[in-house]
Amino acid sequence: MIELPACPECKSEFSYEMGELLVCPECAHEWNPSDVEVEKARVIKDASGNILADGDDVTIIKDMKVKGSSNTLKVGTKVRGIRLVDGPGDHDIEAKVDGFGPMNLKSSIVKKA
Repeated sequence: MIELPACPECKSEFSYEMGELLVCPECAHEWNPSDVEVEKARVIKDASGNILADGDDVTIIKDMKVKGSSNTLKVGTKVRGIRLVDGPGDHDIEAKVDGFGPMNLKSSIVKKA
């Protein structure tokens, strides 16, 4: 059995073929499967070029001042269980850092542990 793609409009899984087109029975959207762009998964790499994934442990590679705090995040600080997100600016990691709490980090200042 061939698995058809979900509807690009309403994400319904019940699309069916009608000639060269695909049709969604829930929203009546019709589309040509070759016209739909395939979404590419965003790959986030650390400062060394290693690919990061949710749940990885990383280490901070340079001292960083923390906005709103008088403390500095030091080189070698371990951060456990990161989450990859589309954060503010170019911050693409969300994590809880011991002694600082939850924060967003840039992948360019960490390396995979």
